[in-house]
Amino acid sequence: MNAFTGIPQGTDLRAEIDRLRKERNAVILGHYYQTPEIQDLSDFVGDSLELSRKAAETDADVIAFCGVRFMAETAKILSPDKIVVLPDMDAGCSLEDSCPPAQFKAFREAHPDHIALSYINCSAEVKALSDIIVTSSSAEKILAQIPADQKIIFGPDKHLGGYLKRKLGRDMLLWPGVCIVHEAFSETELLKLKAQHPQAPIAAHPECPPYIVDHADYVGSTSGILEFSKTMPGDTLIVATEPHIIHQMRKAVPEKTFIGAPGADGNCNCNICPYMALNTMEKLYLALRDLQPRIEMDETLRLQAKKSLDRMLEMASGTVGQGDVGPRG
Repeated sequence: MNAFTGIPQGTDLRAEIDRLRKERNAVILGHYYQTPEIQDLSDFVGDSLELSRKAAETDADVIAFCGVRFMAETAKILSPDKIVVLPDMDAGCSLEDSCPPAQFKAFREAHPDHIALSYINCSAEVKALSDIIVTSSSAEKILAQIPADQKIIFGPDKHLGGYLKRKLGRDMLLWPGVCIVHEAFSETELLKLKAQHPQAPIAAHPECPPYIVDHADYVGSTSGILEFSKTMPGDTLIVATEPHIIHQMRKAVPEKTFIGAPGADGNCNCNICPYMALNTMEKLYLALRDLQPRIEMDETLRLQAKKSLDRMLEMASGTVGQGDVGPRG
């Protein structure tokens, strides 16, 4: 018996997870940034909102979300009658942490003539304080539907907001949050890598800083980068996002070569999301066994947060999971 986890030594975790999945009538969601082991046992693998929508369409009684806390909250918002468990409740997000609800509320009150577009990487409380939620896939389409003279607050990701400002020429007030994973990429090391592979295009997530995005041949969500990997010319791609997405690329097009963009130390280790890494096979097994830790949410908060999600889906439902921030113009 493992004294820390309470799991008997020699337990076949994959077999036990499969058994509990059936017993609990559970659906397992695996984000692209999870380990290959967790991705391969998940019922659905994808971006956060895409996964929550797929889970809502199932008849499952339990959702086990192998991702981070705001993602599991989103699943609960869309599936209030399902039990939602997160293998490790400490699996947070630097973008969510950068935007405390009380501070965001005060910021909104200081700019009453602005509407708030909030990136989905935020807490349920911030979603409830927002007018429209956006994803990296849907943001551009949503902005195109907002009158040019409407003042906008965009949070919590200043890099995604800045990318959209530059591309679309929209003047937006940016909340100063960043993703620690995408912030870790090094321009110097990226250019060294590009010199070694001059014909290889670079695909970057718009959460990356401008000094990375400006070198990219394609900018898009994780799903979009995956699709680009399938259709791009050539046989080598440099990938500037969390490197676990490369597992799906290798499965989809094994004949191609995928290279993770390096961090400041010249390798990818610093670009692995430390929050995503908190989810393990052991913790997933325990979450399904004990139905804990569980996402609980006040119904008033859930409905307020759902309004901003619904607005996004009304304006850009066809973009969810499609990654169509698109090629750089």
